[in-house]
Amino acid sequence: MKQLLTLLLLVVVSVWQADACTTAVISGKYTKDGRPMIWKLRDTESFENKMMYFTDGKYPYIGLINSKDEKGENVWGGSNSMGFAIMNSASFNVNMKDTTSLKDQEGKFMKLALQKCANLEEFEQLMKDTPKPMGLAAHFGVLDADGNVAFYEVNNQTFTKFDANDPAQAPNGYILRTNYSFTGKKDIGYGFIRFQTAQDIFYQADACGDMSAKTVIQNFSRCLKHPVLKRDFRKEFETVPYGENFVNSGDLITRHGSSSMIMIEGVKEGEAKDMATIWTQVGFPNTSIALPVWVRGGKNLPKVLLAEGKENCPLNAMSMELKNKCYPISRSAGYKYLKVSELVNAEKTGIIQKLEKAEEKLFENTEIHQQKWRSAKADKKEIEEFYNWLNKYTIETYSGMLNVKPFLKK
Repeated sequence: MKQLLTLLLLVVVSVWQADACTTAVISGKYTKDGRPMIWKLRDTESFENKMMYFTDGKYPYIGLINSKDEKGENVWGGSNSMGFAIMNSASFNVNMKDTTSLKDQEGKFMKLALQKCANLEEFEQLMKDTPKPMGLAAHFGVLDADGNVAFYEVNNQTFTKFDANDPAQAPNGYILRTNYSFTGKKDIGYGFIRFQTAQDIFYQADACGDMSAKTVIQNFSRCLKHPVLKRDFRKEFETVPYGENFVNSGDLITRHGSSSMIMIEGVKEGEAKDMATIWTQVGFPNTSIALPVWVRGGKNLPKVLLAEGKENCPLNAMSMELKNKCYPISRSAGYKYLKVSELVNAEKTGIIQKLEKAEEKLFENTEIHQQKWRSAKADKKEIEEFYNWLNKYTIETYSGMLNVKPFLKK
């Protein structure tokens, strides 16, 4: 009995510590502007995240990393100068009988792919060439500058491709994954309810012809729907006055364990490959504003996304401060209970409501610059100037919700 309890404890701890994400790959044939997209809502115990620009491989790239990962040895999503982009979610129903000790190599593998892969063909060759066992149990969502976009279900020995451009594999033009593989053992894994939620919201967006970056960021990454209970807490509490209103967020797409979001829009034919748009919320998505960056812009990303050494970036720190207001119960299992009135309420003073009002101008300004940069070669200096605006605008936005001075670097 003692051994059984110990085993169960280890299983619970390992699931909590692993990246347990909600992810999607979307064909450009079904998006509003014809660009493919990959999306990752990241769940992990590493709540402190930041962005980093790298020149340590064949191609420069931008990646999402854990703030304490000083050298950026593990990348949890990103894009390189060839328009190749990648993200992942963990799979818990593969390698079931594999006794190898090599595991948890996903972050290192994605970094390697960004360093040296220009397209899906080269990514597939990388998996073939990687010594076995690979130490992988994941779904890798990948896109390239040629419009290819797919999921790869990967285990220690093999991989299986699911092509979002193939109507037979993706009749609606998108493929979803949480934390179980379709090629793995049936009914084993995690994220079954999150998968159902993702199916519902993606189907609705597709039916309305509204598959866009804004929809993914605001409607998917900040989704408060529970398909089993048939309740949309966001819609429900938008009409309820601010108060001590709590819901159990454990099975929502964005929950206490959600640390960040990364969503990458690919390029169209004829556009510069290093101008794929990398959208990120480097903190709890419900309290983190969405910011875009491009590899063409170089290393001088918006300062709120950056931090030296093992320090945390300002945007993540500010987002975490607001997240603590959303989860005020710190004892025992209190982390499951979301004070939803902090996010939305009838007075329209909720954090989500304030962020999305601010994002209206941000999306509009970004679109103006994107249209210009897509029709003519983008100037690095001009991108840096836009980053300066994004940085200032972010600080102004959060100044209306908290004291920002402690979070800003001198």
